[in-house]
Amino acid sequence: MAKRKKVNSPTPHWTGAKAPKLNPNQIPKHVAVVMDGNGRWAKQRGMPRTAGHEAGEAALLDMVHGAIEIGVKELSAYAFSTENWRRSPEEVKFLMEFNRQVLRKRRDEMNELGVKIVWVGREKKLWAGVLKELKQAQELTKNNKVLTLNMCVNYGGRAEMLDVAAAIAKDAVRKKIKPDSLTEKSINKYLYSPAMSDVDLFLRSSGEQRTSNFLMWQSAYAEMVFLDVLWPDADRRTLWHAIEIYAERERRFGKA
Repeated sequence: MAKRKKVNSPTPHWTGAKAPKLNPNQIPKHVAVVMDGNGRWAKQRGMPRTAGHEAGEAALLDMVHGAIEIGVKELSAYAFSTENWRRSPEEVKFLMEFNRQVLRKRRDEMNELGVKIVWVGREKKLWAGVLKELKQAQELTKNNKVLTLNMCVNYGGRAEMLDVAAAIAKDAVRKKIKPDSLTEKSINKYLYSPAMSDVDLFLRSSGEQRTSNFLMWQSAYAEMVFLDVLWPDADRRTLWHAIEIYAERERRFGKA
């Protein structure tokens, strides 16, 4: 009989804050997070934008711990979008190297927490070193079941839909599928991560109220929560507050 892997418990928050007591049915299974406000946070402090990205690492890490504590099963982080390539070469270079370093530095900790890391995005243009770290983290953590952390690197919702359409067209030409028989379920198989569940709670920091091309298909019925906190100032308490807002809403899914 295989030896069961020991899983570490989340580290308590430094303030002693505890996750709110909610009915399990009120807790979102899948939370998508747009980690916005790093640049503004740095600018307010007279620091370079890159300092904001560095500070934002701790926010994501703490949110992972908080997600496990409250019972979220899937967390998707918008780490680098297909539109981010339009930023200055210096910032793009920093972000690519930063993502690579974070994955290398944190993957063992995530593994010990029972976190399954899944890369979601396009391979095209992605730096080889970053892709290597993503795949290694994925392989290391593939059997973990406590929380799935979708690292959305070089991801864009429109890019995903374009790639889905292209793949379906190719299979139609090859007679592998009949276009008239397509369903939402069959389209899901062409997504970057077919196993990803629908987003229940879509959380964005910084006060901006837009989705920025993130998980368009998966967030069709997500509850949107926009909080006026810059990402480096966010932590698990930000997540818990968003979940409390979510818990007060009635989800109808088109029903009266």
